[in-house]
Amino acid sequence: MQRRKFLAAIGTGAAAAAASTVAKPAIAQSMPELKWRLTMSWPKSLDTLYGSCETFSKYVSEATDGKFQIQLFAGGEIVPALQALDAVQNGTVEMAHSAQYYYIGKDPTWALFCATPFGLNTRMQNAWFYEGDGQTLIDEFGAKFNTKCLLMGNTGAQMGGWFKKEINTVDDLKGLKMRIGGWAGKTLGKLGVVAQQIAGGDIYPALEKGTIDATEWVGPYDDEKLGFYKIVKFYYYPGWWEGGTTNHLLINLPKWNELPKAYKAVVTAAAGFANVEETARYDARNPQALKRLVANGVQLRPFSTAIMEACLKASNEVNAETSAVNPSYKKVWDSIAAFRRDEYLWWQVAEYGYDSFMIRTAARS
Repeated sequence: MQRRKFLAAIGTGAAAAAASTVAKPAIAQSMPELKWRLTMSWPKSLDTLYGSCETFSKYVSEATDGKFQIQLFAGGEIVPALQALDAVQNGTVEMAHSAQYYYIGKDPTWALFCATPFGLNTRMQNAWFYEGDGQTLIDEFGAKFNTKCLLMGNTGAQMGGWFKKEINTVDDLKGLKMRIGGWAGKTLGKLGVVAQQIAGGDIYPALEKGTIDATEWVGPYDDEKLGFYKIVKFYYYPGWWEGGTTNHLLINLPKWNELPKAYKAVVTAAAGFANVEETARYDARNPQALKRLVANGVQLRPFSTAIMEACLKASNEVNAETSAVNPSYKKVWDSIAAFRRDEYLWWQVAEYGYDSFMIRTAARS
């Protein structure tokens, strides 16, 4: 009897040991130790954009008990700021954070996933990516560039930029050398602007040296940090080319495919939180920054209706011309245009009605 109990105990122990042997490798496979690098298109001084990457890296590490570490590099530390996509595409780094309209030289379709003249505003962009065709389309398009893209930040509607002279008519745009990111340069080119794409950290010296006559970046908070008000005083609005500007987390596609399912979920969730947080930071910080800029002598100016209408006409021409020769562009633009029509049906009923009333009320109080 004692012998039978002893043999049974051995059998139980062996089974437990076997189970333990199987379980440990399974856990190890689902929670491997990884150290990835993330390059970005921003200088460290921009705590909104760089800060989104800090938030993302922090939550990925904490959610994996430190097993998945992501080291951050500002623009220029590993690769030039505007070559982030190249670095991800060729596997120089595993990740990047950037604005996809920097890569229109590869294909102008990239701009549509970031910001395009008279396109979607911030909430519409989130809706298009999360509930519309946006994520499916960028997955399909990004695969051609060996890249997986996830939403990770939005600046909100941007300002129209800084000008050394007043811009009162469409003719005032002719011959203007302007730093402007993305696809808007194509539209402004139709109106005589000489567009230049310059990384954020390089704009101030270009403006100071007279290499450019005007620049846009984001809005009051970031623009104040970059110091443009020290050189020029005319500050225009709105940035019709960026009614909402989506930043993306770029991930090397083979590396993404190799990630355990749990890590993919953590990366997606962390990027989603950083997406919301970045917009919140801009919304909270821009008002006070705008007050400080005006106190420093900055002259706020709206673009005239005539300028806005001329720009819209030029933008429509660009979209039609590009769609005629680029099937990918046409597919994505058609989706955005249809989504925008439906969104503004709703927007004019509730959002615009409420906000316009509150703005009028605030002006009287």
